[in-house]
Amino acid sequence: MSSAHTALRRAAGTALAAATVLTAAGVASAHVTVHPDSYAKGATDGALTFRVPDESDTASTTEVQLFLPTDHPLLGVLVSPHDGWTAKVTNTKLKTPVKTDDGTITDAVSEITWTGGKIGSGHYEDFEVAFGELPDDTAQLTFKTLQTYSDGKVVRWIEEAASGDEEPENPAPVLKLTSAEGTSAATSKTASKTPAATAKASDSDSTARGLGVAGLVVGVLGLAAGAFAVVRSRRAQ
Repeated sequence: MSSAHTALRRAAGTALAAATVLTAAGVASAHVTVHPDSYAKGATDGALTFRVPDESDTASTTEVQLFLPTDHPLLGVLVSPHDGWTAKVTNTKLKTPVKTDDGTITDAVSEITWTGGKIGSGHYEDFEVAFGELPDDTAQLTFKTLQTYSDGKVVRWIEEAASGDEEPENPAPVLKLTSAEGTSAATSKTASKTPAATAKASDSDSTARGLGVAGLVVGVLGLAAGAFAVVRSRRAQ
């Protein structure tokens, strides 16, 4: 086999691998996520943004059910109004009441369900939830989520990965809670941003990464085309 043929095969293989990476990155980014992804333990007067993308090619998202942990509850939860959507908030009696400076809390929000709106194919929506105080007795909070499509399909974002395991197929959004002393300046700055500003920064990062990978794929395909041209030239001679 000629060196030109070998170069062509290698270039084509590399292009295929790069395209696979790009496709995998697109699938991974389609998970329901929480922003920011970390907060200081016991943080007060903050907000979380839950990003819900529509992965279907033919159906729209018509309902989002967010389940908040009650073993380590968020206190003082408020839901930001969202155009076109109606939020139903469910409270639950806590098995273990939480003592605060303002008194003992016996119930907390356990579920928020958004209905009435629509997330079209290839689009996403950000749902904002404010809190008065985060727990300080756990390292992370898991927010299991159910996403219902217009064709009746329900995607259950409820899977949790054990320490050291790979990310599951349908992971639940997870908020890491860090010690106040160990919180970096960057994390503190992110936490102080509004949800909209944080989401905008996340959009910019995702776009930059996508363009970088796309550029790599185009470059590799160009190399493959060059090798193919060499093969044709040698055959003509």
